[in-house]
Amino acid sequence: MKWEESKKGYENYLKLEKSLSQNSISAYINDINKLVEFLGENYKKTGPEKVKLQHLKKFVEWLNERGVSPRTQARTISGIKSFFKYLLIEEKISSDPTALLESPKIGRKLPDILSMEEIDQLIDAVDLDKAEGQRNKAMLETLYSCGLRVSELVNLKLTNLFFDQGFVK
Repeated sequence: MKWEESKKGYENYLKLEKSLSQNSISAYINDINKLVEFLGENYKKTGPEKVKLQHLKKFVEWLNERGVSPRTQARTISGIKSFFKYLLIEEKISSDPTALLESPKIGRKLPDILSMEEIDQLIDAVDLDKAEGQRNKAMLETLYSCGLRVSELVNLKLTNLFFDQGFVK
């Protein structure tokens, strides 16, 4: 089995069966192209049906050596897993070499926070001479003092405010 015919079939599968956008399809095909490039450099004449778990582990090392971030590695591995699942569904391969392939662990990125000085500057920049200035200051103070997300603030109802007790539910 040749890479080109496998990729073409996979591309059609993504388009027709999965209804993915052209950008998503291009990203998946690009993932496969990276694997093909690696295999061509390191394992001559390795078609999709000959790929083994050890090839894929070496591929992940290869990505890492090239400075590819863990998040991008995980996305690439996801694309490759999808490709081999397609080959399995189409009975082009008898076992999935990606079944035991692990993606790199990705920590959650903490949100950037403002310093006290930046918060004060933001609140001081509000024009209190206008009605919306009063509103904006109240919104900023609520965001800051309650640690709310913007979406939580926008969805806040008067029934969530307990003025007597001094808290927001």
